[in-house]
Amino acid sequence: MLRREFLEVRSRLTADDVGEAAAVLAERALELPELAQARTVAAYVSVGSEPGTLALLDALRTRGVRVLLPGLLPDNDLDWGVYAGAGSLARVRHSGKMALLEPAGERLGPDAVTTADVVLLPGLAVDARGMRLGRGGGSYDRVLARLERAGVHPALVVLLYDSEVVAHVPEEAHDRPVHAVVTPSAVRRFGKD
Repeated sequence: MLRREFLEVRSRLTADDVGEAAAVLAERALELPELAQARTVAAYVSVGSEPGTLALLDALRTRGVRVLLPGLLPDNDLDWGVYAGAGSLARVRHSGKMALLEPAGERLGPDAVTTADVVLLPGLAVDARGMRLGRGGGSYDRVLARLERAGVHPALVVLLYDSEVVAHVPEEAHDRPVHAVVTPSAVRRFGKD
């Protein structure tokens, strides 16, 4: 129900709204010390009315950062490939799911995410504790579990619209808080574990 409400609000955004927010989000995110120091960033390509990521991905590449992007596997886990610019993306339609832009080149395996200094996570909302509400597919829950098993602690950052930072979202035992949320108007940080 809560996911549906956030998606409904996003569906009312125009292409101009999404584009303007994406430019501001990229600018604000690039000011994060974590991204300024990162050698490898695991990210994603936004789709539809999600907060836009392409401007940020291109800016990171221009800085010489290795950007990893996910490819959805049949079991909802994620494989990773290197982003080599917008021309390196392929539109992939997964049965019963939306079409996603994924890296067209070599796949590095699900564990490639463990090399990232920063992981940009998609989400629908983040609450005052840093708990993230995802879309419910579990792909990024697997990523977070994989990072924990590997004993690595990259900065976890979510890009959202201002209205998606809320007082409380439901949480399950496997959920982990993020370290920061970037919105068009602010950066909000949460305690590191």
